[in-house]
Amino acid sequence: MKKIKLITTLLALATLAFAQENNAAWPVLKTYDQEHIQKIKMPVGGIGTGTISLTGRGSLEDWEIMNRPAKGFNPTLENWGPVKEKGPFFAIYVEDGEGEKQTRLLEGMPDESTYEAANGALANQIGLPRFGQTTFKAAYPFGQALLSDEKLPVEVVVGAYNPLIPGDVDNSSIPMVVLNYAVKNTSAKDINISLVGTIQNFIGYDGNRGKAKQNVNTIREEDGLKGLHYTSNGVDPASEQWGSFSLVSLNEGQTSYRTAWQKKTGRWDKKRLDFWDDFSEDGVLEPRENAEANAPMGSLAVKTTLQAGEEKNFRFLIAWHFPNRQTWDKPGFQKMIKATMGNYYTTKYEDSWDVIIKTLPQLDDLEEKTKMFVKALIESDIPEVVKEAALFNAAHLRTQLAFRIKSGQMLGWEGIFDDRGSCFGSCTHVWNYEQTTAFLFGELAKTMREVEYKYATDDEGMMSFRAYLPLDSAQKWNKAAADGQMGCVMKFYRDWQLSGDDAFLKEHWPKVKQSLEFCWIPGGWDADKNGVMEGSQHNTMDVEYFGPNPQMGFWYLGALKSAAEMAEYLGDKKFAKECRALFTEGSEWMDANLYNGEYYVQDIQPPMSADNVAPSLIGATGGDKSTDFTSPDYQLGEGVLVDQLVGQVFAHLVGLGYLADQDKIKQTTASIMKYNYVDKMYSHANFHRSYAIGDESALLMAAYPGERPEKPFPYFTEVMTGFEYTAAIGMLQEGMTEDGLKCIRNIRDRYDGKKRSPFDEAECGHHYSRSMIAWAGVLATSNFHYSAVDKSMSFTSLPGTYFWSNGYAWGTCEVKEKEALFTVLSGSVKLDSFSLDGLGEKKLKGKIIFEGDEVAIKF
Repeated sequence: MKKIKLITTLLALATLAFAQENNAAWPVLKTYDQEHIQKIKMPVGGIGTGTISLTGRGSLEDWEIMNRPAKGFNPTLENWGPVKEKGPFFAIYVEDGEGEKQTRLLEGMPDESTYEAANGALANQIGLPRFGQTTFKAAYPFGQALLSDEKLPVEVVVGAYNPLIPGDVDNSSIPMVVLNYAVKNTSAKDINISLVGTIQNFIGYDGNRGKAKQNVNTIREEDGLKGLHYTSNGVDPASEQWGSFSLVSLNEGQTSYRTAWQKKTGRWDKKRLDFWDDFSEDGVLEPRENAEANAPMGSLAVKTTLQAGEEKNFRFLIAWHFPNRQTWDKPGFQKMIKATMGNYYTTKYEDSWDVIIKTLPQLDDLEEKTKMFVKALIESDIPEVVKEAALFNAAHLRTQLAFRIKSGQMLGWEGIFDDRGSCFGSCTHVWNYEQTTAFLFGELAKTMREVEYKYATDDEGMMSFRAYLPLDSAQKWNKAAADGQMGCVMKFYRDWQLSGDDAFLKEHWPKVKQSLEFCWIPGGWDADKNGVMEGSQHNTMDVEYFGPNPQMGFWYLGALKSAAEMAEYLGDKKFAKECRALFTEGSEWMDANLYNGEYYVQDIQPPMSADNVAPSLIGATGGDKSTDFTSPDYQLGEGVLVDQLVGQVFAHLVGLGYLADQDKIKQTTASIMKYNYVDKMYSHANFHRSYAIGDESALLMAAYPGERPEKPFPYFTEVMTGFEYTAAIGMLQEGMTEDGLKCIRNIRDRYDGKKRSPFDEAECGHHYSRSMIAWAGVLATSNFHYSAVDKSMSFTSLPGTYFWSNGYAWGTCEVKEKEALFTVLSGSVKLDSFSLDGLGEKKLKGKIIFEGDEVAIKF
């Protein structure tokens, strides 16, 4: 036991030395000036663990660690007087050696919108002094707020991150914030400084529900660690809000604590004043007692000296552990089943202190690997705006949008509202779009396919497009979505190709096959079995389309082509032949009947009676039985749908080629840009939600250069980034590079830190999952394709260095004239062939390329 403790201590001290001495710069992709920081909130937390956000000012806000969204929750549970100011904070004490002392919050100035308030408190600790100048630099998951002030002899960089390493799911799922305060003495003399972090023990209250009760803060100094451990003796251990969190210092210097703040002693509550006076006196905290506090304040300070011109890194860790995740919260559809599903991440640790103990020995290695990943991507020759969109939208995976239940499967909301999820059940027709999980964390993507086929698909092949929890109730929704179900076939094909996991294919193939055969049931999507969907097609527009249309049609063709490939591989030649025949018939029919010379349209075909529609295809929006089956509203008709080629975009991403005539696809892509692009949104009439306004530019959901239905589908005048990305990526794939980049740039200009957070693209809620299709921009600009099944890989032949990731391994490929320098930075790949577009294929005969290897391939 002593030997184990000695090793732990040595590892902790090694990490401490790294925190103090390793000043290697974090990568930076984007810099935001002081005019563009106020909306920035960068999620810092692991996949499926919850998160805390680093703001553009350097503060920590939105404490969403207790199993539910909590936008705006900055824990303060006790009134400090007539003004209830908010939130945990870090502060710095500076003494110049000659008696001049200053104390400031380690954050910049608040947004001007907080200036006018009836109670004078709309921002965290708004009355306390802070730094005057701030800029923010980011390359997710690294964020840095640069603080300076002309009256202070220090400059501070407030940095935060959490490990994010493609293919390494567990180490990208650590419930922790790593904070680094780089403090530089800008004066010509030595100074004394002290940094303090303060967090209230809010266990029991998640910002919306529950109550703190008999919470306890404990000083722990062991195995080289110094910190505060937050627990509760009164909160119900079965509640979602029960658990633990910890604040740890990894710094040399004089350490002091408070496990509570001063007890209220009179009419006016002055414990915050007492704290500030105490810390501002000498940077050392005196203990206080407050046995009556149910939610005691905890503070941790470290004091040291900086020589003239010296810079030091001060590192703190915040970890958490809340094991009792419950089933989907009430989403506005119907009553949920109540059960505790647990969290996978909490099975790895005993509590929050254990998180730190187990992570600390490898923390420097995890940081280096994260930096290596981010640098490999941002230093590649992929267009800057594509890298920004792809990387910053990966932040969504680290919010309460996505979670892993105790049994290991990942699920997700469509988006998240301020205090609850938005639209439950890993909605298939929304999650179809996102490509981030599959190409960065393939094992997680496979767990989502497991939910879809093992649990949500019945014996007739009908997949509930919203999966209930617990998983044995996944089929309770009992409604199918045409685009959702067909997209799942394509996703399954993608994830099999990327993994090469034949056992995965064989286990789920019967249900995959059934889910395609479901199209052909009486009253189904393709009841006459001609490769064209005519039936009642519930879809991501939250309506049913009646009659053939391009959006469902191309998803269907992509599913048929995917299924044919899988069936052929498994020796089911009859089904493969059947799928290929239907694909050919359907593709030719759509070109002949839906293409109007510029783009594809819908042929509205009312079913005339509900008797002609399969029961599982009626009322899929949640029980709406009011449809007039003789003349249905909410159709696309002759509109130019921004999303009409989504199935084609996906097919290109997974190497399935064209689903219809190539020239018609290219012309349709050009028509989307021609008709749907709006240069200034103030000239556009929008009758639904507004995600782009004023002088912002965007792609509309639909345009009507010709006849418009009286009541088109509800979102037709809107703008939503996931659909814009889809169209833009299609433009990149079809050679419309400038138009595609322009559309992506428009999105990122809207999420510029001044108007909206760069890490929170919204649709129906924050961090909307559909926007994670942005990763496909990396694929489209590098033309990266990989198959672990036939052990092949290909890239564009355009000269440049390209980042690649297949969900299990990653690296770079430098393309020169008739040569590729292929490098694996993590993992390994086995290749039989390697191709560059237009330059042919090179046989590699099963060559295994290991981590760290670089292979020159000449053409």
